[in-house]
Amino acid sequence: MTKAATSFRAKATTHRTLPLGIACLLALFAGAIFSLALAPYYLFPIAIISPMVLYVLLLGAKNPRQAFWLGESYGFGVWVVGAFWLYHSIHNYGGVPAWAAVILIGVMALIMGLFHAVMAWVFVRFTARQPLAFAGLWVVQEWAKTWLLTGFPWLFVGYAFTDVSWLNGMAPVTGVFGLSFLAVLLAAALVELLRRKAGYFAIAMSLWMVTLVVSLIGFAWTKPTGQTTSVSLIQGNIPQDLKWQEGAGIQTLGIYAGLSQSEWGRDIVIWPEAAIPMFQDEAQAQIDAIAKQAAQAGSAWMTGVLYRDSQDDATQLYNSVLLTDQATSGIYHKQQLVPFGEYIPMGGLLDVLPGLEGMQGLASLSRGDAHQAPLLAKDQRVGVAICYEVAYPDTTRRNAIDTDFLLTVSNDAWFGTSAGPLQHLQMVQMRSLETGRYFVRATNNGVTAIINHKGQIITSLPQFERAILRGEVPSMTGKTPFMIFGHYPVLFISILLILLSILANRMNNTSAKKEKYYTAKGVADR
Repeated sequence: MTKAATSFRAKATTHRTLPLGIACLLALFAGAIFSLALAPYYLFPIAIISPMVLYVLLLGAKNPRQAFWLGESYGFGVWVVGAFWLYHSIHNYGGVPAWAAVILIGVMALIMGLFHAVMAWVFVRFTARQPLAFAGLWVVQEWAKTWLLTGFPWLFVGYAFTDVSWLNGMAPVTGVFGLSFLAVLLAAALVELLRRKAGYFAIAMSLWMVTLVVSLIGFAWTKPTGQTTSVSLIQGNIPQDLKWQEGAGIQTLGIYAGLSQSEWGRDIVIWPEAAIPMFQDEAQAQIDAIAKQAAQAGSAWMTGVLYRDSQDDATQLYNSVLLTDQATSGIYHKQQLVPFGEYIPMGGLLDVLPGLEGMQGLASLSRGDAHQAPLLAKDQRVGVAICYEVAYPDTTRRNAIDTDFLLTVSNDAWFGTSAGPLQHLQMVQMRSLETGRYFVRATNNGVTAIINHKGQIITSLPQFERAILRGEVPSMTGKTPFMIFGHYPVLFISILLILLSILANRMNNTSAKKEKYYTAKGVADR
């Protein structure tokens, strides 16, 4: 029997004694522990161990159907634990009973688990079950989460290495997907080493050595311009259940205005997302008064605000950041909206469904243009990301082009003391690494922070406190490889490896069929 045929048959019988139910429980457990690799736990080796378990289980899958359920079990575990912070928003602020909120989280986890399920099915159905294909498919399914059905780009493997300084030097080159590829490849290669197939392990270790060298050398993809901007970030800590009550908008605006009194004279005073919880035309008098006060003190002022734009008998509503300065003003409109929170997917179809005619009006914000220019504050070009959209690597990459530093405003009060806000902060750190830019993060209740171009938190405020964060932000110039090429090189390599593995699998199948044919023919000839 040929070596290819032997390998093909061996794969079909690996772990054949392990019942599917037990295998799915193991996959569920492996997925459930994954979030320990991310903030606020930072146990980054889990980001290797968790995919390793799934790889072993998929090697033992008898058929693609079993692989699908193994992947679904793993993905369900990842999301039901890693994104359980959504429960706080759904139950406490959405008015959904606890039992129903848990069910909704479960349904969400089942849907998001389909990404790993399809990945596992393709891995067993079409590829030769090799580490390189496994890592490539992992990257493709993470990338799909950034755009499919508008995307939910959360819980990526690469984020586990954001604070690992001797590895994260690859982030400016490959982005978060490159780190995901390396971690998952190492996970699968370790399994192959235990199976006495050292070739894949040698490939994985070679790539990790390149990563280590790049990180230790610390290429200066970007550099300071010598210009520094003084900023004051105002953290109002407005309770979420009070902020949107009728009549509370002026009170909230007054709190932020009062906190800012001592800060006028700094280069830029920044308020967080929706710090003015009204449309700008409803608070125009207050906005004009604050802008005048800022200008008299020589400060630029940036604030999150709901923005209403009425033109040609059509009204567009935006989640925005407003800038006023002595010499200029500007507006940035959020591009990546939160499904069902800021808009209803396929909302136009709801009008034809009985009983849902009015649902579209519940969330009808418009999407900002994908190519908005940086805001110009105190002669500094500031790239902006509002809350959730900082989770999108490519959106932030576009917004970072031709900027001096980056700003994100957020209101994570929706998620209380859960891990959600800290996971969100970790993503901002990764965006700093990818773009080689300082990131200023202004939030309602934390974590307000200033992050340097290496993804390190320079200074921050405690959560759930009313406070002011002052800092000096250096302007940066230059482009990282990720800013130039984005995720496309890693995605191209991943797809190429998948296709090569599919080809290898077909060759193995052909060899096995020929061996079976000649073996049967030889028996018949006897």
